[in-house]
Amino acid sequence: MNTPLVDTRGASRIRPISIAILAMGGEGGGVLADWIIDLAEHGGYLAQKTSVPGVAQRTGATVYYVELFPKAAAREQKPVLALMPVPGDVDIVLASEFMEAGRAISRGLVTPDRTTLITSTHRVYTMQERIALADDRTDSNAFLKASEEASKRLHAFDMLSIADATGSLVSAVLFGALAGSGALPFQRMAFEATIRRGGVGVEPSVRAFNAGFEAAASGNTPQVKAVLPFDPQARDASVQSLVAPIDDQLSIVSRPIVSAGVVRLTDYQNEDYAKLYLKRLEPVLAIEKSRPGKSDELLTEVARQLALAMAYEDTIRVAELKIRASRFERVREEAVVKKGQLLEIVEFMHPRTQEIAETMPAGLGRWLLRTKWARALVDSMTTKGRKVKTSSIHGFMLLYIVASLKPIRPRSLRWIDETKRQEEWLAKVLEIAPQDYPLAVEIAHCIGLVKGYGDTHERGREKYDTLMALLPKLRERGDAARELAGLRKAGMVDESGDALKKAVAAIQ
Repeated sequence: MNTPLVDTRGASRIRPISIAILAMGGEGGGVLADWIIDLAEHGGYLAQKTSVPGVAQRTGATVYYVELFPKAAAREQKPVLALMPVPGDVDIVLASEFMEAGRAISRGLVTPDRTTLITSTHRVYTMQERIALADDRTDSNAFLKASEEASKRLHAFDMLSIADATGSLVSAVLFGALAGSGALPFQRMAFEATIRRGGVGVEPSVRAFNAGFEAAASGNTPQVKAVLPFDPQARDASVQSLVAPIDDQLSIVSRPIVSAGVVRLTDYQNEDYAKLYLKRLEPVLAIEKSRPGKSDELLTEVARQLALAMAYEDTIRVAELKIRASRFERVREEAVVKKGQLLEIVEFMHPRTQEIAETMPAGLGRWLLRTKWARALVDSMTTKGRKVKTSSIHGFMLLYIVASLKPIRPRSLRWIDETKRQEEWLAKVLEIAPQDYPLAVEIAHCIGLVKGYGDTHERGREKYDTLMALLPKLRERGDAARELAGLRKAGMVDESGDALKKAVAAIQ
């Protein structure tokens, strides 16, 4: 057993083993706590469990607290068991998800002189991460580093993948990892016997337990790695042939970004569109090649943002994605549809006149937007959203017809407007890069404000135009890159743009 039982304040005083479990709803945290109680009581220990529920699944996990005390020692020393974990006084922390490990560390429940931290490295993103206008996800590598520094011993690996593969819950994998860690004075067979005594979902739980045990006992806990958008080793022949002319000029950082861009744009339109993407990157490559000790920072960001901008969301793209077989399959899996059950998928769609006009050939789209009677007629038919059942033949065919407009997309009004903006943005980046490389990188970031469609797209475009109009003044003030970065971040605070307006007012 690795957890000390002798209190450092007195050699003769035995202290309880303290265990904190942090789990979200539906992850089996209560079952895990009950298993530990049952394990301890059958192993000659007194056990006590308390729990404090969180506000919701993602704004506050339930904290289960368990204390174990040997019955033999209780004859001489009357145990006093606590109801809540005390910072700096927890032997074992079990976290069902990586953010929960971070919460435990921030609360002081994990300490380097005492705590064994056992956590899954998968992420369930917080509401703040989900609703952010840009990518606001917390870096999992930061969690890993903090976990290694804060704990005495760490067992961290993706337990959700194991749970899914074994048909069980994360709690069973955590129980196995707890057994494999050796942090408790019980044999493996005692842990497994506890699961079997429960009598519910025994076989899947045992499979998950065994996998968690082996992962923790081996000591080869996987490290969290930076998630690249595309695995360069997995590029198929078509991607390799397209990227081949510039492949030797790409770094280990830029190559997966560019490859992912090629895949995305080939899927979005066709290979010719992907070739246009690569051609647009050539001047950026030349700039990077001319710089001593190149970092590829500009190329990487331009490649990422250009791919996203060229694969803009329009009615054609939305319709195409909604009727893909892979989407129907994913929804079936998420809904856990059983054999013999029927699945209905209903989409709520509310296209505005603007989106309809943008899907039309440019001339016809402009005519619709400027002709009052025609616009009023279309407005009257689109004032309310529609529910489209894509699992029905009628609903599926409706979206199929819209998706089939893909070949004529290059003649659409939206394509022409988006292409013009992309070319102006890229020209500005190329103009400024030789004079002020950091500022060019920041300008490359800025087009990321323009995304989505409808009101979201319009607000993003207004923010982007505001920043580009301020560029001359920012360049006169000196540290333009830093100030533009601050304004861009203000633009991502809210959809309304109020934070950006305040930031612009402060500068002016």
